[in-house]
Amino acid sequence: MSIDFATFNAVVSHVIDAGFPVLIRGRHGIGKSEVVYQFAQERNLPVVERRASQMTEGDLMGLPSIDGESTRWNAPDWLKEACDNGVVLFLDEVDRATMEVRQGIFELTDSRKLNGWHLHPGTRIFAAVNGGEHAGASSYQVGEMDPAELDRWTVFDVEPTVSDWLTWSKDKVNGLVWDFVNQNHAHLEHMPDAGGYEPNKVYPSRRSWVRFNDTVDNANLLTEPKQNLASIYNLAASFLGFEAAVSFRDFAENYERMVTIEDIIDHGKIEMTKDFGINDHLAICEKLEASEMLLTPLSTTQIQNLANWFVTLPSEVAMKLFATIGANADNSNVIALHGATASSGQKVLDFIVEIVG
Repeated sequence: MSIDFATFNAVVSHVIDAGFPVLIRGRHGIGKSEVVYQFAQERNLPVVERRASQMTEGDLMGLPSIDGESTRWNAPDWLKEACDNGVVLFLDEVDRATMEVRQGIFELTDSRKLNGWHLHPGTRIFAAVNGGEHAGASSYQVGEMDPAELDRWTVFDVEPTVSDWLTWSKDKVNGLVWDFVNQNHAHLEHMPDAGGYEPNKVYPSRRSWVRFNDTVDNANLLTEPKQNLASIYNLAASFLGFEAAVSFRDFAENYERMVTIEDIIDHGKIEMTKDFGINDHLAICEKLEASEMLLTPLSTTQIQNLANWFVTLPSEVAMKLFATIGANADNSNVIALHGATASSGQKVLDFIVEIVG
């Protein structure tokens, strides 16, 4: 059974704190490495990362030297660091490693030692592989891990949701990129069950969206997107593939006409939302949640504009918005909205009672 990253983050600490190694299994580009680094940051531990697929037996085991009448193994730098200090030891692409390397990792995960070198008690072991329940494992040129090998790991099959990425990326990507993915979930990544992977074809992934964002944002191409459509399209096609590039170019071309939270809350342009569907309204709610606007009390005019919009919303969107406003430590905004009356004469409280009951 696959789990999302929110569930993974909620339970993985229990495994790690018990001293057991964790194997994260899932599709490429979904953020497996990111969650390991996030865990290390939360624990204030350095990360020692090695790609098992690029390691030789000597890279893993170290080299022998003669010590009197016996031979001892000199640990490679990464192993010595993991033995001398508490670190997060992250072994990526374990299933692409040679059998000799995997046998050494077997000992490391089974007994927390390798060739006489014992891991520091504070060292935590993570590994990542491609594959899993919904990952289209046949698309990857990897070696199968046998039952005895898997038995040394605590295996998590991870299938992140779109919400996982949207939550993580709120303050990490350009607003235009975030809005596009938020309104075009199908373009976030290619799903294997949508027809597999065609050879040599570029597909979008969570990783490639971040790389695309960093490239166009660094070049300031999204500041005036209509003036840079050709460059935006060509870069999108290179990072994300043809289909996503066409959609993103069209989205960027019309982005300036899209409704912002300022349009609604500051300027009261509720008429701009008259043709909105549920997803469009939800997008505005998520923009409001991601902004800092609700961290301080809204003005009387802003509350009035919010009330005018609130009573036009579908019930599920209205309740999400009310919960979002109420989630802030300063509850003055939710109290003010609760007592407001829209310009249409509809009382917000009556509207809430109507949709709840």
